[in-house]
Amino acid sequence: MRSQGQVRFIRISSRMQKVAAGTCAALLGAWCVSMGAVAVSQFSATSDHVLLRMREAKVATAESRVQQYRNNLNGTVDDLARRQKFIETMVEAHIGDLPEDQKAGETVTDSTAETAETVKKVSLAVPEAGKLAGIEAEQLAFVERLTRYADRRAAATADTIRKLGLNPNSIAAGNRAAEGGPLEKLATAADGSIDPRFQRLGQSLARMDALENGLASIPQVSPAHVAYVSSSFGYRADPFTGGAAFHAGLDFPGPMGSPIYAAAKGRVTFVGQRQGYGNCVEISHGNGLMTRYGHLSGFNVRPGQLVDGGTRIAAMGSTGRSTGPHLHFEVRINNRPMNPRTFLEAAHNVQQEAR
Repeated sequence: MRSQGQVRFIRISSRMQKVAAGTCAALLGAWCVSMGAVAVSQFSATSDHVLLRMREAKVATAESRVQQYRNNLNGTVDDLARRQKFIETMVEAHIGDLPEDQKAGETVTDSTAETAETVKKVSLAVPEAGKLAGIEAEQLAFVERLTRYADRRAAATADTIRKLGLNPNSIAAGNRAAEGGPLEKLATAADGSIDPRFQRLGQSLARMDALENGLASIPQVSPAHVAYVSSSFGYRADPFTGGAAFHAGLDFPGPMGSPIYAAAKGRVTFVGQRQGYGNCVEISHGNGLMTRYGHLSGFNVRPGQLVDGGTRIAAMGSTGRSTGPHLHFEVRINNRPMNPRTFLEAAHNVQQEAR
């Protein structure tokens, strides 16, 4: 340092230098901590504001969506009503008018009065849900009408089966002899339960389907388009020996190669030759029911093939134990021969009554 024109030097020991440097560093650290605390405080406040604004925006959006849903509830209800109307229109177009009335002996519920009261109470308690309750009432009424339709159609089919000399309950049970598959439960509520009215509808449709499938499997179609039967079911004089014999079917004579038709829907179980029958086709129709076609000159089906009543299955011939071109036609239930005429004539009478 300079003093009175002279330059003088002050010596600072290394220890003093270290103390001074430490003091400066401490002051600088304290300043940094102070500034950092201020910055953190400011950042925290900013973050709180951001989070608060985000929550406010979320609440505002939810309130907005709820309000939009409330405002559009009538539109949603109208869409559901149009869908219900579409379903009813399609069903009536492809099935026919569903019954509105109840007949004596029918066990289908009629919840019209009950649902009307429900709609009234819901409308008073929750006005916004009044229309939804109305749609529910229409849905239940539709289910009940469809159940009545299925029950009446099943009853008519059962009457037809009785006229053919068979037990409709046995026919319906026979169509369920072999069943299986993965479990896929049906439910009408979130808890997995099913409304008994919907369950009843399912049962009625299942019985209707079983009876109609059973009826379609009963021989009702003439296996050959010929003018007469040359030999009937039962006792006859054997054409080769002249002695008493039992004839297990009907003989339909006709030109060689005339078409032979399946008498009912079923599955072809045999195509080939059998002793006495010559070329032969056998069709299983379920419930132990089988039809046999003998003395054929040619085949139009193969084993395992599914056929409908009236499907061409073979050609008329004279193979096997035969005196000339004709079809030997048998109907067997559990391998017991039945008179085919009973089925064919009953089916003809039923068809005439239907007209």
